[in-house]
Amino acid sequence: MRNTQTQREALLAFALTLTGAVADRPFEDDFDTTVTRHGAGGKWFGLFMRVSRARLGLTGEGAVDVVNLKLDPEDGYAAREMYPTVLPAYHMNKRHWVSVVLDGSVPQDFCELLVEKSFCASRPVRAERKREKSH
Repeated sequence: MRNTQTQREALLAFALTLTGAVADRPFEDDFDTTVTRHGAGGKWFGLFMRVSRARLGLTGEGAVDVVNLKLDPEDGYAAREMYPTVLPAYHMNKRHWVSVVLDGSVPQDFCELLVEKSFCASRPVRAERKREKSH
């Protein structure tokens, strides 16, 4: 991460290096929220946004950058145990998603690992795999 780049910018740039990943801003007139997904119109694997500290149950005033990531429940639990700023997801299924506060309190390499895990956990199931499971 370059010194002039925020953790949010660095993590979003990393997410876009994953094969087929794209970013968009799906909410009209909301320029603080960016979704990363598998290809155009594909499943989300990251939701970058600004959220008030109070809504996250954090002390202090103002808003913080966060990313919501989809994780296996055990991985999500382990990440929350390791870092107090990995939280049950804001505005998403709290069993399968976490919110990571992007203020430097969670190391960048660990954030990148979580993005990769989210990318894999949200990968669309191919038609062949769907058929195999139904037989």
